[in-house]
Amino acid sequence: MDSNGGHYLNKEAVLSPLGAARMCQLLLGCTIMSLVSHGADYSATYGTFCMFVWCFCFAVTLVVFATDITRLHSCMPISWDNFTVAFAMLATLMYITASVVYPVYFLQTECPDEDCEAQIYRIAVTVCSSLCCFPYGAEVVLTRAKPGAVVGYMATVSGLLKVVQAFVACIVFGALANDSEYTLHIATQYCVVVYSLCFSVTVVVVILTVSGRTSALRFPFDRFVVVYTFFAVILYLSTALIWPIFSFDKKYGTTTRPEDCPRGDCPWDSKLVVAVFTNVNMILYFVDLVYSQRIRFVSSSAV
Repeated sequence: MDSNGGHYLNKEAVLSPLGAARMCQLLLGCTIMSLVSHGADYSATYGTFCMFVWCFCFAVTLVVFATDITRLHSCMPISWDNFTVAFAMLATLMYITASVVYPVYFLQTECPDEDCEAQIYRIAVTVCSSLCCFPYGAEVVLTRAKPGAVVGYMATVSGLLKVVQAFVACIVFGALANDSEYTLHIATQYCVVVYSLCFSVTVVVVILTVSGRTSALRFPFDRFVVVYTFFAVILYLSTALIWPIFSFDKKYGTTTRPEDCPRGDCPWDSKLVVAVFTNVNMILYFVDLVYSQRIRFVSSSAV
């Protein structure tokens, strides 16, 4: 018993729906890593990325689960609720990405007789990875803001969208790094500056919220977030117009994919990915701006 007469261990961390979701996450995560290590195998950049996703999410989930059971999060200098819901959202996105990337690069329609066992393991990995998206998504649903409830910013739609925006920006950066030829024009370099600026500010917003330090700032953080989101919409709107012109217009590039462009190493493909996810993030920031008008920001580190 602690000094307040409560139990040291938190039974709700195991017996609640949230606890059940986290145990499913751990079970599926452990199964995936075992299958990959035993027979599915992974290689190259894409395989390493998938393995990183599974190991990272499993490790953080284990720490979150153990910390919640032992109530040690009360000793941490962070806003625990903001941290857990932000991580659950991030893990959901990472698992969805790994569940798409892994079968694309490691599953084959046909397998040689001597390599069919590895194919079966890879199918099992893909299935388990896809299933694991649901418990992480369930955690987001269970911990997100309910009407009338006082919760941390990250549990609101606007807070969750911040995580999605940062994740989408990472996809854009990955495409830019994959021979996107953005250095050929000043206009496309401007687009990269916009991506970097918006990503940096979004990450700072998330870090300040998770760390519970927003109340220590000398300016109204909620107003800053709304104003920043408004300018992010304007900036992304400009890149959504500029990037396709300097990537696919006949004057600057090609309107169709070159036939001799190798799969996985084609500048045209990278430009297309950047164009698509630029529009995705522009929509996300616009939705964020709309929802940010309807919430009351809670900056207390206690939430």
